[in-house]
Amino acid sequence: MAAKKQYPLRVDPELWKAVEQWSSDELRSVNGQMEYIIRESLKRAGRLPKPHESSPNGTKGSG
Repeated sequence: MAAKKQYPLRVDPELWKAVEQWSSDELRSVNGQMEYIIRESLKRAGRLPKPHESSPNGTKGSG
């Protein structure tokens, strides 16, 4: 598994409080919630790279 990229993020305190509450409601860490929010936004925008499909024998296809 590739190491996760670390990035310092400055966030408005009110926005941070809302994310903290949401993450608590969803039983996630704030970091996990931020990843979830970003991933879902990328999916909706059609910008999340699609994983490579596997061939029937379990190996990755070419391309």
